[in-house]
Amino acid sequence: MKLTKKILAVLLSVLFVVGCFAGCSSSGNEVENTEDTANTASTDMKVGFIFLHDENSTYDLNFINAAEEACEKMGVEAVFKKNIDESDACKEAALDLVDQGCDIVFADSFGHEDFLIEAAKANPDVQFLHATGTKAHTENLDNFHNAFAAIYEGRYLAGVAAGMKLNALIEAGKFTADEAKMGYVGAHPYAEVKSGYTSFYLGAKSVCPSVTMEVTFTGSWYDEALEKEAANKLIKDGCKLISQHADSMGAPTACEAAGIPNVSYNGSTVDACPNTFIVSSKINWAPYFEYAIQCVKDGTPIDTDWTGTIATGSVELTDVNTQAAADGTQEAIDAAKADLESGKVKVFDTANFTVGGKKLDSYKADVDSDAEFTPDTEVIKDGVFEESTFRSAPYFDIDIDGITIID
Repeated sequence: MKLTKKILAVLLSVLFVVGCFAGCSSSGNEVENTEDTANTASTDMKVGFIFLHDENSTYDLNFINAAEEACEKMGVEAVFKKNIDESDACKEAALDLVDQGCDIVFADSFGHEDFLIEAAKANPDVQFLHATGTKAHTENLDNFHNAFAAIYEGRYLAGVAAGMKLNALIEAGKFTADEAKMGYVGAHPYAEVKSGYTSFYLGAKSVCPSVTMEVTFTGSWYDEALEKEAANKLIKDGCKLISQHADSMGAPTACEAAGIPNVSYNGSTVDACPNTFIVSSKINWAPYFEYAIQCVKDGTPIDTDWTGTIATGSVELTDVNTQAAADGTQEAIDAAKADLESGKVKVFDTANFTVGGKKLDSYKADVDSDAEFTPDTEVIKDGVFEESTFRSAPYFDIDIDGITIID
């Protein structure tokens, strides 16, 4: 009888331990691969995320990874909506996330903004966050906010790596200095894209003064076939290096097949393109997500326009691929980064570019967005175009000398 009691006690102990282990496991931040992906956490707070595409898009994958990281760190539950078009589908997704109890709803694509604003107006007790948008500062809603980062600084640094590669190829006799032409695959001719490719070009020019660049647009944020076709067109036209602001692997894989150096965006493509990938710039959205979540937890206001920087950990470069990059690339990037952080170098210093052969002393940009893109704000101060100062989203929309739009 005593032995039976001992055995029973042991069994009960085992069952208790197993039950505790199962309970602890179920409270971890695990992400399910479902249409509405969610993680579970030990808090009542929920954050909903709306993504234009899914993990197959480098752009959206960058947001997905940051959302997972931030929500796990902050101990909140995340609910994911993927492949949500820039249409009423965005508003429907946002309202569904509200119905699911989300305290914050975030959307990642420029075209989501108007639909998210509608959802915000209908739900004043929920905070709505939007990446790359332009209207928060004019909508004046307490619960609608825009965010971006000074990615032009990251693209400038990536451009330095590109210029180093061009110099190495010139020194190796692959082509002459006046043949140092880069190509750039853009999605749309928006200010965000123009700001990005201009800063990339200026970074390259800072180390390779003879460089020029051709830009082509696909008309889509994500179209692998079009992006590959665009890259091949630029390569055929004599471009010695390709970069892009488009979201698929189209351009990088075209470069790998052709043996043309590539500077990617939103993450490393080294696994698929080991011989041509040099480096990539990206925005790390985790600091912003953590900031917004903490604001809601503390009951403090979220900035209407939030701009992340290198200092906040929001602007990053991947590791340099030494197999494809020129010798000394990391050192050149580090030196340029130090100059940016100290303020010694300004990406859009008007002394470093011309428009129609002339230096810009004044420029009014369309900061308060309207349908006619009316210029409304003077953005050049002390010889510098002040990007992402008057709102978080870029408004640099100037066509500078040295860059040719080919279609």
